[in-house]
Amino acid sequence: MNATTQAPTSRHGEVPFSERLRAATWGDHEAAEHHGFTRTLMEGVLPLDGYTAMVAQHYFAYVALEDLGRALADDPVAGRFHQPELLRVPALVRDLEHLLGPDFRDRVSPSPATRAYTARIERMADHPEGFVAHHYTRYMGDVSGGQFIRRVAARTYGLTHEGLSFYVFDGLGSLPRFRSEYRARLDSLELTPAAADRLVSETRLAYQLNTEVLADLGRRHTPRAQVD
Repeated sequence: MNATTQAPTSRHGEVPFSERLRAATWGDHEAAEHHGFTRTLMEGVLPLDGYTAMVAQHYFAYVALEDLGRALADDPVAGRFHQPELLRVPALVRDLEHLLGPDFRDRVSPSPATRAYTARIERMADHPEGFVAHHYTRYMGDVSGGQFIRRVAARTYGLTHEGLSFYVFDGLGSLPRFRSEYRARLDSLELTPAAADRLVSETRLAYQLNTEVLADLGRRHTPRAQVD
């Protein structure tokens, strides 16, 4: 095999960093994606108040994440992932105003699991690679699996664009192209081996914290009975 046909390599090892990150965190990703609460939602047996509660917890997580993203916009690592067209808080506000009314902020609060999640995000102010970990965990999931949730929620709750704005990424154009470009950004990061390891570890923790949020939602919102 000559130099032009060799498998791609990166400064982080034998494979591109994005592939290393995906492989190292796949089990954590699967645990979150196939959690009991998520299955209940995807099976169409989660009551509307359970879906609404999930949207509310997303709101608190994204306020923390996007506030931090703006604070780190000039950082050479974190700043590469600060994309205004990705921001989800305005969409979450629209969804919660539709689901709960304009006074939704007086009617929702972060769960203990969400408070732990947002506190961890806020701690990444001095660790830009940690911000990237949380950014990757959330946005890549929303652009990918979130599109399945959008279709199920539309069918289950009779929602149209209102109530589902969170999953609409019209500003990104082609979602497959966005995902490819996102992975290219990961591969081009100038990270020391220690920083690369921290990013992988923080991504695993981000998935675990998200799973704990789902577990808390599952304890508070049980599936409705299915009708034969």
